[in-house]
Amino acid sequence: MTPSPGTEARPQMAIDDFEELARKAPESVTLQFIDGKLVVKPLPDQLHGAIVMWLLERCLQQRPDLRLYPEQGLKVESYRTGRARADGALAPLDHFVRQEGEWADPDGVLMTVEVTSHDYDTGLRDHIHKRDGYAGAEIPVYLLIDRNAEKVVVYTDPRDGEYQTRTSFPYGATVKVPDPVAITLETEKLKDYTR
Repeated sequence: MTPSPGTEARPQMAIDDFEELARKAPESVTLQFIDGKLVVKPLPDQLHGAIVMWLLERCLQQRPDLRLYPEQGLKVESYRTGRARADGALAPLDHFVRQEGEWADPDGVLMTVEVTSHDYDTGLRDHIHKRDGYAGAEIPVYLLIDRNAEKVVVYTDPRDGEYQTRTSFPYGATVKVPDPVAITLETEKLKDYTR
């Protein structure tokens, strides 16, 4: 992942300062620290939650050995200098039990999921910054459910901070998420969750 100019050498704050700030943030927002920048995200709407629940059920049905952990805080980017709260992190059952603190190491996470919001910076945050952070952390699959474009995008094969493969599907398509996730999503239901 190529850092934005000036962010790797001079992030907006130290990671410890960010973690302290995130602990004290009001419940109406979620704070993240991506690419050296503080990101403030409002709480998601009801349709966002419905999509996450839909995906959680699909994962559990097809991969009962795994769990999709909603709103999981992860240490991301190449040197674990970022902090992202994934809409979902797919990992083995009880994977995060032995990790302490709010921000878990991403090792062992098979897939991260983001569902776009309708706020002003969702394009940058979900399509670029978080994608690159997850690739930098070498998470094998990044699944993006883009509500604005009504598409499901699957990113795979992270190398050198970038996903090498990107496959996009319109709502209604059959999406085969490859190994190590190995699930199939019939996405017709996502049409019910559009505005």
